[in-house]
Amino acid sequence: MAETFDLIVLGAGSGGLAASFRAARYGARVALLDPGPLGGTCVNVGCVPKKALWFAAQLAQAQSLAEAYGFAGVHGPLDWEHFRLRRLGYIDGIKQRYETRLAEAGVQLLREAGRFVATDTIATSSGAELRAPQIVIATGARPQRLDIPGFELGLVSDDMFSLRELPRRIAVVGAGYIAVEFAGLLRALGSEVCLHVRERLLRSFDEEQVAALEQQMREQGIRVMCPSRIRAARRVDDAIVLEDETHGDTGPYDAVLWALGRVPNTERLDLDAADVQLDAKGYVLTDTWQNTNVPGIAALGDVTGRLALTPVAVAAGRRLADRWFGGQADARLDYDGVPSVVFSEPPLAGVGQTEAQAREQYGEQVQIHRSRFTPMQWALAGHHGKSFMKLVCVGDEQRVVGIHILGPGADEMLQGFAVALKMGLHKRDLDATVAIHPSSAEELVLM
Repeated sequence: MAETFDLIVLGAGSGGLAASFRAARYGARVALLDPGPLGGTCVNVGCVPKKALWFAAQLAQAQSLAEAYGFAGVHGPLDWEHFRLRRLGYIDGIKQRYETRLAEAGVQLLREAGRFVATDTIATSSGAELRAPQIVIATGARPQRLDIPGFELGLVSDDMFSLRELPRRIAVVGAGYIAVEFAGLLRALGSEVCLHVRERLLRSFDEEQVAALEQQMREQGIRVMCPSRIRAARRVDDAIVLEDETHGDTGPYDAVLWALGRVPNTERLDLDAADVQLDAKGYVLTDTWQNTNVPGIAALGDVTGRLALTPVAVAAGRRLADRWFGGQADARLDYDGVPSVVFSEPPLAGVGQTEAQAREQYGEQVQIHRSRFTPMQWALAGHHGKSFMKLVCVGDEQRVVGIHILGPGADEMLQGFAVALKMGLHKRDLDATVAIHPSSAEELVLM
Protein backbone atom coordinates (compact mmCIF):
# COMPACT_ATOMS: atom_id res chain seq x y z
CA MET A 1 0.00 0.00 0.00
CA ALA A 2 1.33 3.44 -0.93
CA GLU A 3 2.49 5.79 1.81
CA THR A 4 0.56 9.06 1.66
CA PHE A 5 1.82 12.64 1.85
CA ASP A 6 0.43 16.10 1.26
CA LEU A 7 3.26 16.92 -1.13
CA ILE A 8 5.89 14.94 -3.03
CA VAL A 9 8.84 16.87 -4.44
CA LEU A 10 11.09 15.30 -7.06
CA GLY A 11 14.50 16.95 -6.87
CA ALA A 12 16.43 18.40 -3.92
CA GLY A 13 18.00 21.32 -5.72
CA SER A 14 17.32 24.94 -4.85
CA GLY A 15 13.71 24.97 -6.07
CA GLY A 16 12.74 21.61 -4.61
CA LEU A 17 14.25 22.46 -1.24
CA ALA A 18 12.51 25.84 -1.15
CA ALA A 19 9.12 24.30 -1.91
CA SER A 20 9.65 21.57 0.69
CA PHE A 21 10.69 23.93 3.47
CA ARG A 22 7.84 26.35 2.82
CA ALA A 23 5.20 23.62 2.58
CA ALA A 24 6.44 21.99 5.78
CA ARG A 25 6.23 25.34 7.56
CA TYR A 26 2.51 25.35 6.78
CA GLY A 27 2.15 21.90 8.32
CA ALA A 28 2.20 19.83 5.12
CA ARG A 29 3.58 16.30 5.23
CA VAL A 30 6.34 16.38 2.61
CA ALA A 31 8.43 13.69 0.90
CA LEU A 32 11.53 14.92 -0.93
CA LEU A 33 13.24 12.53 -3.36
CA ASP A 34 16.69 12.86 -4.90
CA PRO A 35 19.44 10.27 -5.38
CA GLY A 36 22.06 13.02 -5.71
CA PRO A 37 23.65 15.44 -3.26
CA LEU A 38 21.47 18.02 -1.54
CA GLY A 39 21.48 21.42 -3.18
CA GLY A 40 21.53 20.08 -6.72
CA THR A 41 23.44 21.89 -9.43
CA CYS A 42 23.82 25.24 -7.70
CA VAL A 43 25.49 24.01 -4.54
CA ASN A 44 27.57 21.20 -5.99
CA VAL A 45 28.52 21.98 -9.60
CA GLY A 46 27.08 25.42 -10.29
CA CYS A 47 26.70 28.79 -8.62
CA VAL A 48 28.56 28.07 -5.37
CA PRO A 49 31.78 26.40 -6.56
CA LYS A 50 31.89 28.68 -9.60
CA LYS A 51 31.56 31.79 -7.43
CA ALA A 52 34.35 30.44 -5.23
CA LEU A 53 36.58 30.19 -8.30
CA TRP A 54 35.53 33.70 -9.28
CA PHE A 55 36.58 34.97 -5.85
CA ALA A 56 39.96 33.32 -6.35
CA ALA A 57 40.24 35.02 -9.75
CA GLN A 58 39.40 38.36 -8.16
CA LEU A 59 42.20 37.89 -5.64
CA ALA A 60 44.61 37.01 -8.44
CA GLN A 61 43.72 40.27 -10.17
CA ALA A 62 44.01 42.13 -6.86
CA GLN A 63 47.62 40.99 -6.63
CA SER A 64 48.38 42.80 -9.87
CA LEU A 65 46.59 45.90 -8.61
CA ALA A 66 48.49 45.73 -5.32
CA GLU A 67 51.79 45.55 -7.17
CA ALA A 68 50.85 48.61 -9.23
CA TYR A 69 49.93 50.44 -6.01
CA GLY A 70 53.40 49.75 -4.62
CA PHE A 71 53.00 46.61 -2.52
CA ALA A 72 55.97 44.26 -2.82
CA GLY A 73 56.13 40.47 -2.66
CA VAL A 74 52.42 39.78 -2.98
CA HIS A 75 52.29 38.02 -6.35
CA GLY A 76 52.01 34.23 -6.47
CA PRO A 77 50.03 31.40 -8.09
CA LEU A 78 46.98 29.75 -6.59
CA ASP A 79 47.59 26.51 -4.68
CA TRP A 80 44.89 24.70 -6.64
CA GLU A 81 44.61 21.64 -4.39
CA HIS A 82 44.48 23.72 -1.21
CA PHE A 83 41.74 25.85 -2.72
CA ARG A 84 39.84 22.81 -4.02
CA LEU A 85 39.72 21.24 -0.55
CA ARG A 86 38.69 24.50 1.07
CA ARG A 87 35.89 24.88 -1.48
CA LEU A 88 34.69 21.31 -0.88
CA GLY A 89 34.66 21.94 2.86
CA TYR A 90 32.45 24.97 2.38
CA ILE A 91 30.04 23.02 0.16
CA ASP A 92 29.92 20.11 2.62
CA GLY A 93 28.85 22.58 5.29
CA ILE A 94 25.95 23.80 3.14
CA LYS A 95 24.74 20.24 2.53
CA GLN A 96 24.98 19.33 6.19
CA ARG A 97 22.92 22.36 7.13
CA TYR A 98 20.28 21.43 4.56
CA GLU A 99 20.04 17.93 5.99
CA THR A 100 19.67 19.29 9.52
CA ARG A 101 16.99 21.76 8.47
CA LEU A 102 15.01 19.09 6.61
CA ALA A 103 15.00 16.87 9.69
CA GLU A 104 13.94 19.76 11.90
CA ALA A 105 11.15 20.67 9.48
CA GLY A 106 9.86 17.11 9.41
CA VAL A 107 10.47 16.65 5.68
CA GLN A 108 11.01 12.98 4.81
CA LEU A 109 14.16 12.86 2.69
CA LEU A 110 14.49 9.81 0.43
CA ARG A 111 17.90 9.41 -1.22
CA GLU A 112 16.52 7.76 -4.32
CA ALA A 113 14.92 8.61 -7.63
CA GLY A 114 11.20 8.68 -8.29
CA ARG A 115 9.04 8.15 -11.37
CA PHE A 116 5.36 8.58 -12.09
CA VAL A 117 3.05 5.58 -12.16
CA ALA A 118 -0.12 7.71 -11.96
CA THR A 119 -1.01 11.38 -11.67
CA ASP A 120 -0.86 11.15 -7.86
CA THR A 121 1.59 8.28 -7.37
CA ILE A 122 5.39 8.06 -7.46
CA ALA A 123 7.38 4.83 -7.50
CA THR A 124 10.83 5.02 -5.92
CA SER A 125 13.89 3.25 -7.25
CA SER A 126 13.70 0.86 -4.29
CA GLY A 127 10.20 -0.23 -5.31
CA ALA A 128 8.11 1.68 -2.76
CA GLU A 129 5.10 3.75 -3.80
CA LEU A 130 4.23 7.23 -2.50
CA ARG A 131 0.97 9.06 -3.07
CA ALA A 132 0.07 12.76 -2.76
CA PRO A 133 -2.54 15.12 -4.21
CA GLN A 134 0.24 17.62 -5.04
CA ILE A 135 3.51 16.76 -6.78
CA VAL A 136 6.33 19.11 -7.79
CA ILE A 137 8.81 18.29 -10.54
CA ALA A 138 12.11 20.04 -9.78
CA THR A 139 14.69 17.66 -11.23
CA GLY A 140 16.82 20.36 -12.86
CA ALA A 141 19.02 20.07 -15.92
CA ARG A 142 22.47 18.85 -16.94
CA PRO A 143 25.15 19.97 -19.42
CA GLN A 144 24.35 19.39 -23.07
CA ARG A 145 26.58 17.02 -24.97
CA LEU A 146 27.20 16.94 -28.72
CA ASP A 147 27.30 13.93 -30.99
CA ILE A 148 30.58 14.83 -32.67
CA PRO A 149 33.84 12.89 -32.94
CA GLY A 150 36.10 13.41 -29.94
CA PHE A 151 33.56 15.10 -27.72
CA GLU A 152 34.60 12.78 -24.87
CA LEU A 153 38.09 14.32 -24.90
CA GLY A 154 36.69 17.51 -23.40
CA LEU A 155 35.01 18.49 -20.16
CA VAL A 156 31.55 19.79 -19.33
CA SER A 157 31.01 22.35 -16.59
CA ASP A 158 30.37 19.68 -13.93
CA ASP A 159 33.86 18.31 -14.55
CA MET A 160 35.62 21.62 -13.97
CA PHE A 161 35.27 21.33 -10.21
CA SER A 162 37.07 17.99 -10.14
CA LEU A 163 40.23 19.28 -11.82
CA ARG A 164 43.35 18.78 -9.73
CA GLU A 165 45.34 21.48 -11.49
CA LEU A 166 44.81 24.60 -13.57
CA PRO A 167 44.96 23.88 -17.33
CA ARG A 168 47.77 25.83 -18.98
CA ARG A 169 45.96 26.07 -22.34
CA ILE A 170 42.20 25.67 -22.57
CA ALA A 171 39.54 26.09 -25.24
CA VAL A 172 36.08 27.10 -24.07
CA VAL A 173 33.33 26.32 -26.57
CA GLY A 174 30.11 28.27 -26.01
CA ALA A 175 28.62 31.73 -25.72
CA GLY A 176 26.48 31.79 -22.57
CA TYR A 177 26.99 32.45 -18.88
CA ILE A 178 29.09 29.36 -18.26
CA ALA A 179 31.43 29.91 -21.20
CA VAL A 180 32.03 33.59 -20.47
CA GLU A 181 32.48 33.11 -16.73
CA PHE A 182 34.96 30.25 -17.03
CA ALA A 183 36.89 32.01 -19.79
CA GLY A 184 37.34 35.06 -17.59
CA LEU A 185 38.21 33.37 -14.33
CA LEU A 186 40.57 30.84 -15.91
CA ARG A 187 42.40 33.66 -17.69
CA ALA A 188 42.67 35.62 -14.45
CA LEU A 189 44.14 32.56 -12.73
CA GLY A 190 46.78 32.19 -15.44
CA SER A 191 45.44 29.95 -18.19
CA GLU A 192 45.79 30.72 -21.87
CA VAL A 193 42.16 30.83 -23.02
CA CYS A 194 40.58 30.60 -26.45
CA LEU A 195 36.81 31.16 -26.53
CA HIS A 196 34.97 29.63 -29.50
CA VAL A 197 31.68 31.45 -30.13
CA ARG A 198 29.17 30.29 -32.73
CA GLU A 199 27.42 33.66 -33.26
CA ARG A 200 27.50 36.23 -30.43
CA LEU A 201 28.11 36.22 -26.72
CA LEU A 202 25.33 36.39 -24.11
CA ARG A 203 22.37 36.85 -26.43
CA SER A 204 19.94 37.65 -23.61
CA PHE A 205 21.99 40.65 -22.43
CA ASP A 206 22.18 44.15 -23.87
CA GLU A 207 24.19 43.94 -27.10
CA GLU A 208 26.13 47.16 -26.54
CA GLN A 209 27.15 46.06 -23.05
CA VAL A 210 28.20 42.63 -24.28
CA ALA A 211 30.35 44.22 -26.98
CA ALA A 212 32.11 46.28 -24.30
CA LEU A 213 32.68 43.15 -22.22
CA GLU A 214 34.06 41.25 -25.21
CA GLN A 215 36.51 44.07 -25.89
CA GLN A 216 37.79 43.86 -22.31
CA MET A 217 38.07 40.08 -22.54
CA ARG A 218 40.22 40.43 -25.63
CA GLU A 219 42.38 43.05 -23.90
CA GLN A 220 42.91 40.60 -21.03
CA GLY A 221 44.42 38.15 -23.52
CA ILE A 222 41.43 35.91 -24.18
CA ARG A 223 41.35 34.89 -27.81
CA VAL A 224 37.76 35.10 -29.06
CA MET A 225 37.04 33.17 -32.26
CA CYS A 226 33.70 34.16 -33.74
CA PRO A 227 31.99 32.81 -35.76
CA SER A 228 33.12 29.33 -34.84
CA ARG A 229 31.57 25.91 -35.42
CA ILE A 230 33.42 22.93 -33.98
CA ARG A 231 32.90 19.71 -35.91
CA ALA A 232 35.36 17.42 -34.08
CA ALA A 233 38.09 17.12 -31.47
CA ARG A 234 41.09 14.83 -31.69
CA ARG A 235 44.08 13.88 -29.59
CA VAL A 236 47.49 14.97 -30.90
CA ASP A 237 50.32 13.72 -28.69
CA ASP A 238 49.41 14.92 -25.18
CA ALA A 239 47.10 17.71 -26.34
CA ILE A 240 43.70 18.26 -27.96
CA VAL A 241 43.11 19.90 -31.33
CA LEU A 242 39.70 21.24 -32.39
CA GLU A 243 38.50 21.06 -35.97
CA ASP A 244 36.67 24.32 -36.70
CA GLU A 245 34.65 24.70 -39.92
CA THR A 246 35.59 28.38 -40.11
CA HIS A 247 39.13 28.52 -38.77
CA GLY A 248 40.48 25.06 -39.49
CA ASP A 249 42.49 23.25 -36.81
CA THR A 250 42.93 25.22 -33.58
CA GLY A 251 45.07 24.40 -30.59
CA PRO A 252 46.83 22.54 -29.21
CA TYR A 253 44.98 22.69 -25.87
CA ASP A 254 45.56 20.90 -22.60
CA ALA A 255 41.81 20.93 -21.93
CA VAL A 256 38.55 21.74 -23.68
CA LEU A 257 35.42 22.93 -21.90
CA TRP A 258 32.16 22.33 -23.73
CA ALA A 259 29.78 25.01 -22.42
CA LEU A 260 26.86 24.48 -24.78
CA GLY A 261 23.83 25.00 -22.63
CA ARG A 262 21.79 22.49 -20.64
CA VAL A 263 19.12 19.85 -21.17
CA PRO A 264 16.29 18.99 -18.74
CA ASN A 265 16.28 15.91 -16.52
CA THR A 266 12.91 14.54 -17.58
CA GLU A 267 13.55 11.33 -19.50
CA ARG A 268 13.56 9.04 -16.44
CA LEU A 269 10.43 10.41 -14.77
CA ASP A 270 7.95 8.36 -16.85
CA LEU A 271 5.88 11.49 -17.35
CA ASP A 272 3.74 9.68 -19.91
CA ALA A 273 2.20 7.74 -17.04
CA ALA A 274 0.77 11.02 -15.75
CA ASP A 275 0.16 12.59 -19.19
CA VAL A 276 2.45 15.52 -18.33
CA GLN A 277 3.29 17.48 -21.47
CA LEU A 278 6.80 18.42 -22.57
CA ASP A 279 8.02 20.81 -25.23
CA ALA A 280 10.14 19.76 -28.20
CA LYS A 281 13.35 20.01 -26.15
CA GLY A 282 12.04 17.91 -23.27
CA TYR A 283 11.26 20.74 -20.84
CA VAL A 284 8.10 20.45 -18.73
CA LEU A 285 5.47 22.85 -20.03
CA THR A 286 4.07 25.15 -17.34
CA ASP A 287 1.90 28.23 -17.13
CA THR A 288 2.79 31.37 -15.16
CA TRP A 289 1.58 29.66 -11.97
CA GLN A 290 4.04 26.73 -12.39
CA ASN A 291 1.10 24.43 -13.23
CA THR A 292 1.56 21.68 -15.78
CA ASN A 293 -1.35 20.50 -17.92
CA VAL A 294 -2.24 17.99 -15.16
CA PRO A 295 -4.06 19.36 -12.08
CA GLY A 296 -2.02 18.80 -8.93
CA ILE A 297 1.31 18.50 -10.77
CA ALA A 298 3.58 21.55 -10.96
CA ALA A 299 7.13 22.07 -12.18
CA LEU A 300 9.75 24.70 -11.43
CA GLY A 301 13.39 25.55 -11.92
CA ASP A 302 15.65 24.50 -14.77
CA VAL A 303 13.43 21.57 -15.76
CA THR A 304 10.86 24.07 -17.09
CA GLY A 305 13.15 25.95 -19.47
CA ARG A 306 12.23 29.28 -17.91
CA LEU A 307 14.88 31.60 -16.44
CA ALA A 308 17.57 29.18 -15.30
CA LEU A 309 18.57 31.10 -12.18
CA THR A 310 18.73 29.74 -8.63
CA PRO A 311 16.80 32.64 -7.05
CA VAL A 312 14.05 32.16 -9.65
CA ALA A 313 13.67 28.49 -8.73
CA VAL A 314 13.66 29.35 -5.02
CA ALA A 315 11.07 32.10 -5.42
CA ALA A 316 8.88 29.90 -7.63
CA GLY A 317 9.00 27.08 -5.09
CA ARG A 318 8.06 29.34 -2.21
CA ARG A 319 5.19 31.01 -4.07
CA LEU A 320 3.83 27.64 -5.13
CA ALA A 321 3.84 26.36 -1.53
CA ASP A 322 2.21 29.62 -0.39
CA ARG A 323 -0.62 29.00 -2.84
CA TRP A 324 -1.07 25.28 -2.25
CA PHE A 325 -0.65 25.20 1.53
CA GLY A 326 -0.58 28.78 2.81
CA GLY A 327 -4.00 29.97 1.68
CA GLN A 328 -2.51 32.60 -0.67
CA ALA A 329 -4.61 32.02 -3.76
CA ASP A 330 -2.83 34.70 -5.83
CA ALA A 331 0.73 33.71 -4.94
CA ARG A 332 2.96 33.20 -7.97
CA LEU A 333 6.34 34.36 -9.21
CA ASP A 334 6.42 37.43 -11.44
CA TYR A 335 8.98 36.60 -14.12
CA ASP A 336 9.27 40.24 -15.25
CA GLY A 337 12.09 42.38 -13.93
CA VAL A 338 14.30 39.55 -12.71
CA PRO A 339 17.89 40.79 -12.19
CA SER A 340 20.80 38.65 -13.29
CA VAL A 341 24.58 38.81 -13.26
CA VAL A 342 27.28 37.20 -15.34
CA PHE A 343 30.32 36.75 -13.12
CA SER A 344 32.64 37.64 -15.93
CA GLU A 345 35.82 39.71 -15.70
CA PRO A 346 34.53 42.34 -14.98
CA PRO A 347 30.97 41.34 -14.00
CA LEU A 348 28.01 42.21 -16.20
CA ALA A 349 24.64 42.86 -14.53
CA GLY A 350 21.22 43.69 -15.92
CA VAL A 351 17.58 43.99 -15.00
CA GLY A 352 14.59 44.76 -17.18
CA GLN A 353 14.62 45.29 -20.91
CA THR A 354 17.65 45.61 -23.16
CA GLU A 355 17.75 48.53 -25.55
CA ALA A 356 16.72 46.26 -28.44
CA GLN A 357 13.75 44.86 -26.50
CA ALA A 358 12.60 48.31 -25.47
CA ARG A 359 12.86 49.70 -29.02
CA GLU A 360 10.88 46.75 -30.36
CA GLN A 361 8.08 47.46 -27.87
CA TYR A 362 8.17 51.26 -27.57
CA GLY A 363 9.88 52.47 -30.75
CA GLU A 364 10.84 56.14 -30.75
CA GLN A 365 9.69 56.61 -27.14
CA VAL A 366 12.93 55.00 -25.94
CA GLN A 367 15.64 57.23 -24.48
CA ILE A 368 19.09 55.90 -23.58
CA HIS A 369 21.45 57.31 -20.95
CA ARG A 370 25.06 56.10 -20.85
CA SER A 371 28.11 56.59 -18.70
CA ARG A 372 31.59 55.24 -19.39
CA PHE A 373 34.39 55.84 -16.92
CA THR A 374 37.52 54.27 -15.47
CA PRO A 375 36.84 53.11 -11.89
CA MET A 376 39.03 54.83 -9.34
CA GLN A 377 40.56 51.54 -8.18
CA TRP A 378 41.74 50.83 -11.72
CA ALA A 379 42.79 54.39 -12.49
CA LEU A 380 45.09 54.52 -9.45
CA ALA A 381 46.86 51.42 -10.80
CA GLY A 382 47.26 52.96 -14.25
CA HIS A 383 44.66 50.68 -15.82
CA HIS A 384 42.47 52.20 -18.50
CA GLY A 385 39.54 49.75 -18.69
CA LYS A 386 36.08 51.28 -18.61
CA SER A 387 32.99 50.61 -16.57
CA PHE A 388 29.85 51.09 -18.65
CA MET A 389 26.43 51.93 -17.23
CA LYS A 390 23.26 52.24 -19.21
CA LEU A 391 19.69 53.28 -18.45
CA VAL A 392 16.85 52.39 -20.82
CA CYS A 393 13.96 54.84 -20.36
CA VAL A 394 10.57 55.21 -22.01
CA GLY A 395 8.26 58.16 -22.69
CA ASP A 396 8.14 61.76 -21.58
CA GLU A 397 8.09 60.60 -17.97
CA GLN A 398 11.28 58.59 -18.63
CA ARG A 399 10.12 55.48 -16.84
CA VAL A 400 13.15 53.25 -16.38
CA VAL A 401 12.58 49.87 -18.04
CA GLY A 402 16.18 48.62 -18.08
CA ILE A 403 19.35 49.06 -16.02
CA HIS A 404 22.62 47.56 -17.26
CA ILE A 405 26.02 47.70 -15.57
CA LEU A 406 29.43 46.45 -16.66
CA GLY A 407 32.33 46.90 -14.27
CA PRO A 408 33.76 46.09 -10.84
CA GLY A 409 31.04 45.86 -8.21
CA ALA A 410 28.20 45.47 -10.72
CA ASP A 411 27.21 42.18 -9.09
CA GLU A 412 26.58 43.80 -5.69
CA MET A 413 25.37 47.12 -7.05
CA LEU A 414 22.37 45.98 -9.06
CA GLN A 415 20.19 44.45 -6.34
CA GLY A 416 18.96 47.72 -4.85
CA PHE A 417 18.36 49.28 -8.24
CA ALA A 418 16.37 46.17 -9.23
CA VAL A 419 14.03 46.85 -6.30
CA ALA A 420 13.58 50.42 -7.50
CA LEU A 421 12.84 49.30 -11.06
CA LYS A 422 10.28 46.81 -9.77
CA MET A 423 8.55 49.65 -7.87
CA GLY A 424 8.20 51.82 -10.99
CA LEU A 425 11.45 53.81 -11.08
CA HIS A 426 11.65 57.00 -13.16
CA LYS A 427 14.74 58.91 -14.23
CA ARG A 428 13.64 61.82 -12.05
CA ASP A 429 13.89 59.55 -8.99
CA LEU A 430 17.53 58.89 -9.79
CA ASP A 431 18.14 62.59 -10.45
CA ALA A 432 16.67 63.41 -7.03
CA THR A 433 18.94 60.96 -5.22
CA VAL A 434 22.15 62.29 -3.66
CA ALA A 435 25.19 60.37 -4.89
CA ILE A 436 27.63 58.41 -2.74
CA HIS A 437 31.06 59.77 -3.61
CA PRO A 438 33.52 58.52 -4.66
CA SER A 439 31.87 55.34 -5.91
CA SER A 440 30.95 53.68 -9.16
CA ALA A 441 27.28 53.42 -8.18
CA GLU A 442 26.95 57.21 -8.15
CA GLU A 443 27.13 57.21 -11.95
CA LEU A 444 23.63 55.72 -12.06
CA VAL A 445 22.17 58.78 -10.34
CA LEU A 446 24.33 61.35 -12.16
CA MET A 447 23.60 60.54 -15.83
